[in-house]
Amino acid sequence: MPTSHPRRPTKVRTTTAAGGVVTRGAGDDLEVVLTGRTSDGTWVFPKGTPDAGESIEETALREVREETGLDVSIVAPIGVTDYWFAVPGERVHKFVRMLSYETYREMLDRAIEAARAAA
Repeated sequence: MPTSHPRRPTKVRTTTAAGGVVTRGAGDDLEVVLTGRTSDGTWVFPKGTPDAGESIEETALREVREETGLDVSIVAPIGVTDYWFAVPGERVHKFVRMLSYETYREMLDRAIEAARAAA
């Protein structure tokens, strides 16, 4: 008969991050910004953890600027994705609030096109 050992309760922690999808162009000319992680060799959308007192929007804008060097403007919320991962002694349930952005260059290009069309 197998012996059973009581399982030690696993600590569960919930965290929040914010980030998003930065695009430029449209249709066949659409470009999307990804950031590379050297730690595991993956490509991801820029995202990170809020600093104390920071809103989700402020976090997302800061993380995009820090990870890509781009100044962007929020277009709209995309939604929330969540996933689980484990670190020694605990399981982490992470919720990532994603926003869509456009670069200031994209906004400037649109404004120039509109001004030319109006002239």
